[in-house]
Amino acid sequence: MTIKEEIQRRRTFAIISHPDAGKTTLTEKLLLFGGAIHVAGAVKSNKIKKTATSDWMEIEKQRGISVATSVMGFDYDGYKINILDTPGHQDFAEDTYRTLTAVDSVIIVVDVAKGVEMQTRKLMEVCRMRNTPVIIFVNKLDREGRDPFDILDELEAELHIGVRPLSWPINIGAKFKGVYNIYENTLDLFQPDKQKVTERVAITDINDAAIDANVGDADAAKLREDLELIEGVYPDFDEAEYLSGKVAPVFFGSALNTFGVKELLDCFVKIAPSPRPIQAVERTIYPEEEAFTGFIFKIHANMDPNHRSCIAFVKVCSGKFERNVYYNLIDSGKQLRFSAPTAFMAQKKSIVDEAYPGDIVGLPDTGNFKIGDTLTAGENLHFKGLPSFSPEMFKYIENTDPMKTKQLNKGIEQLMDEGVAQLFINQFNGRKIIGTVGQLQFEVIQYRLLHEYGAQCRWEPISLYKACWIESDDDDALDAFKKRKHQFMAVDKQGRDVFLADSSYVLQMAQTDFPKIRFHFTSEF
Repeated sequence: MTIKEEIQRRRTFAIISHPDAGKTTLTEKLLLFGGAIHVAGAVKSNKIKKTATSDWMEIEKQRGISVATSVMGFDYDGYKINILDTPGHQDFAEDTYRTLTAVDSVIIVVDVAKGVEMQTRKLMEVCRMRNTPVIIFVNKLDREGRDPFDILDELEAELHIGVRPLSWPINIGAKFKGVYNIYENTLDLFQPDKQKVTERVAITDINDAAIDANVGDADAAKLREDLELIEGVYPDFDEAEYLSGKVAPVFFGSALNTFGVKELLDCFVKIAPSPRPIQAVERTIYPEEEAFTGFIFKIHANMDPNHRSCIAFVKVCSGKFERNVYYNLIDSGKQLRFSAPTAFMAQKKSIVDEAYPGDIVGLPDTGNFKIGDTLTAGENLHFKGLPSFSPEMFKYIENTDPMKTKQLNKGIEQLMDEGVAQLFINQFNGRKIIGTVGQLQFEVIQYRLLHEYGAQCRWEPISLYKACWIESDDDDALDAFKKRKHQFMAVDKQGRDVFLADSSYVLQMAQTDFPKIRFHFTSEF
């Protein structure tokens, strides 16, 4: 297969949603159709002691939530599909934002009862900034929920995007009978079963008598009426509008019962974009170029707790990545080659000899990489758009077992490399401060330090409002600022100056009193 053909058959996308909308369950079912797994773990069931494939960390299994983006690749119908299952919880939104820089399209999962929730709106804003094509999957139709037309209106109003249903439910909740697939003109009848695929009825068009025979006259009449309304209100589905991020196709189903998922997948592989050009600082990178380029969008510590190893996730942007070939790590100037690059199936890894644009490759990391680094075959390129946001919550981290100082320091260093939380060292007293965007991250860090590194820590309160990175072209002004604010000065992991403001008033006064200092609220400047 030529490189062009390999690129054309790639589909790299993220699944995003508010917590509990069914994102991880949908991921499981997509893997089921791809033959990547043979039995789906009922995520919430205690009777089946299986947990979701993509939630493999111990804390994820206990909490029933995703706290890290996981990557899964499989083949389906001639296509190579790479799914990135992201955390829905807002405390881990930063991981999700960065993941969105590495995908070509997105599936948003919406709960039919709850509709559009806050986290969904935020994530949609990120997609809109990047013009990422979006497909919406309205989930949990086997439960009581809102009227499908109300959901469509809400999607348009809240997400500021045009919508076009490509499938339509026949009732919802206890009376749910199935879905009419508008895209392919088929009728899918609902049978609640977590493992089996639903029965499909062959029909010629919406007036086929087979519909009445299967769902009853009243529901068949209502379905025809609804479809007539859809055709009247919504314009025909236009693939170009979808690819430009202006219109979102909408599918209905129940991920837990494996219903409506195959219809989503079949349509997705046909219309979703293959890897697209990516803008670097220097120029636009096209996937078909011969020379390899890629960027690191995520680092994960301890994917294998037995080896204490870190893995850097690289998105291949152009050319072909090959095993045992030397590549340039632009930021450090090092030349590196990789004897064991891996492809992922959540935690399970397999060694790959080559990867193409759109693929995500795992590279063993011994401390060489940081998020946002660029790997190339030689050209000096920099990819932008992988920010670390200014944290909103801060705590001192203290060691509770002096015998385990080495383990604690290693654990903190590796977990901070993941970019989920940030480490600042106070220049006044030398204490370590951890900054996060949510309370839950402190619990996850404490849990992982104990269970993955054998190190116990405790948190101590500190009252801070914001961490801002500072810089200035005037060295004297910078020195004067650091002397005046020496109690509130810290350095981050890269050794950059950070001002820890304890209130919004103090921050405003600092900006007024020191006009020559630039204050940054993301680490990318």
